[in-house]
Amino acid sequence: MADVLPLVEARLRSALGEPDARAAVTFLGTDRIEVLRFTEGDIVRYATLGMSAQPMADPTAVLADPVKGPRAELILSVRSGGADTDKAFRPLAVLAASPQVEGLVVAPGASLDVGEPLWPGAPFSSVLVAESGGLVEDLELDAPADPVRFLPLLPMTPNEAAWKRVHGAGALQERWLNGGTDLRDPLRKSVPLD
Repeated sequence: MADVLPLVEARLRSALGEPDARAAVTFLGTDRIEVLRFTEGDIVRYATLGMSAQPMADPTAVLADPVKGPRAELILSVRSGGADTDKAFRPLAVLAASPQVEGLVVAPGASLDVGEPLWPGAPFSSVLVAESGGLVEDLELDAPADPVRFLPLLPMTPNEAAWKRVHGAGALQERWLNGGTDLRDPLRKSVPLD
């Protein structure tokens, strides 16, 4: 099967425009992960490139299938100017490498935690993985390969992450919606959870 990363980058460019910055990170024992930055008005989007090179494998599987299995890239959207969100390049690369490093299968509804603020002063160290198909359409690959899904990341405060563990992703998203929460605000406070 052809290398999927040029196709993934072409899909990102067609949906988000030309990237105005990119950084590459390689973790010991993993493939290279790039993070591309796209700026449109006051919105900055960071998209990973490299996570979809291999399908994510069930960590309990004896042998990983080199073709079949879910593939994804991650997208984080924030409002510019409020914080130094460019420091999110490395944490995003860490999240994108987690399927290779930890054997995770990243899917909508999952929580991912980097164990430190996503950028200096950020009230978030974790994100909620949202459904694909909105900002960037899924990229179909030749059968039998699964499509590449572009999964939005929604930053969560520690209180929101704890509440989500108890009540579920859907309930948290409903709270955000009912509270009129600006999920792109890099310094937002937690939504009321009582």
